[in-house]
Amino acid sequence: MSSETDVPVPRTAVSLGIDDPVERARAELKAALAAIEEKANVPKRISRAAERGAADARTFARKNPAMAVVAVAGVATAVGLTVWGLVRLYTR
Repeated sequence: MSSETDVPVPRTAVSLGIDDPVERARAELKAALAAIEEKANVPKRISRAAERGAADARTFARKNPAMAVVAVAGVATAVGLTVWGLVRLYTR
């Protein structure tokens, strides 16, 4: 067995070397459905994006802790001012 056939194929791809047209059509349909599911699963995509963002933030904080503190303070200030402005608009 060659090392080329040992490479895992993603769920959204059709593996090469399928000679039977029926099996090839089934594999293409399965890959298309997996791609649609991957694209339409918004909560899963948001979760992955949040994990990537958290990992990036941790890396940034390790490399530059002073700027991380400034960034957190800036975000907290922006959120506080936004909430204060919304409440002020609502109460008037």
